[in-house]
Amino acid sequence: MTVKLSDIAQEAGVSVMTVSNVMNGKSARVSKATIERVQSIADRLGYVPNMPARSLAASRSRIIAALVPVGENNSLLLSPHTVAVIGGVEQHLRHRGYHVLLRGIEHETDIPDAIRGWSLDGAILVEFPDAVIDRIRIDQVPLVALDSYSANPRTIGVRTDDHRGGWLAGARLTDAGHRHIIFARPPYEGMGVVGQRWEGFRSACAAADASVRIETEQVHTTFEAGREFGLRLRRDHPEATAVFATADVMAVGIMAGIAEAGGRVPDDISVIGFDNLDISAYTSPGLTTVAQDMPAKVAEAARIILDEIERDEGPRAPVSLGVALVERGSVAAPRPA
Repeated sequence: MTVKLSDIAQEAGVSVMTVSNVMNGKSARVSKATIERVQSIADRLGYVPNMPARSLAASRSRIIAALVPVGENNSLLLSPHTVAVIGGVEQHLRHRGYHVLLRGIEHETDIPDAIRGWSLDGAILVEFPDAVIDRIRIDQVPLVALDSYSANPRTIGVRTDDHRGGWLAGARLTDAGHRHIIFARPPYEGMGVVGQRWEGFRSACAAADASVRIETEQVHTTFEAGREFGLRLRRDHPEATAVFATADVMAVGIMAGIAEAGGRVPDDISVIGFDNLDISAYTSPGLTTVAQDMPAKVAEAARIILDEIERDEGPRAPVSLGVALVERGSVAAPRPA
């Protein structure tokens, strides 16, 4: 039996128009309690919206693209961080009646075609370099850029306070007594996410002790790249006592490489990461890391893109979300020389 809007309205004790507004995301004048009651009843009754009719009536496709740069190995979803972002965005948008189109981008010139070719209502750009975001010249649909510091007025940035996160990592290591630290980071352009973390980290180290020595290592943001660096860390940097890796997946790989080479964390060398992914709690010892609020970040990205689509509120300031240090067991004082 097909469930109709009138069936939901009768059980919820509201008008059919109210149910229609909730189902179509036009709920600005509907109370939160009513929205939740209508959605709960619709889910329980198994209501399935007529998407073609809904899209035609609203002059919208109800499709939002998640655009992700394709890595060197031609894969989209090797990064646990990217998986968490896409999963969270999809969940929020699905609950509002939108479909997410996942599209890999090999070259930045593919972005306009990806956006214009699918009659999209909007697009979320995930983890693109700021230099790429800066060059986007698309005005037809709302664009949210995750983890972006670009000043492009055509996009709205949603990001973590990366400078503060880098500062927390630097302060934690220097407070523990470390004075020779490796900054392990992927290649990056401009200030962006990695650049912000570097500036915060460098500032904290300088504030603690002008004699702190920092060496940088270019390590791709994968477990295997981290492991390879961990294997040669003691050989290449025999005096280093700590590593700050700009991503948990890299940090976990570094810890694995150190162990494989016969070293111990944190007895021989301390390691701190960034993200607070689930994997950081499963290592032995657990990874001390800078936590970003992933649920809040994806929720904010979804909220903004929907507001832009449904309310067209115009230009708005970027959103920056807070960070916190999560202590586990991978940081300790360095051994006496």
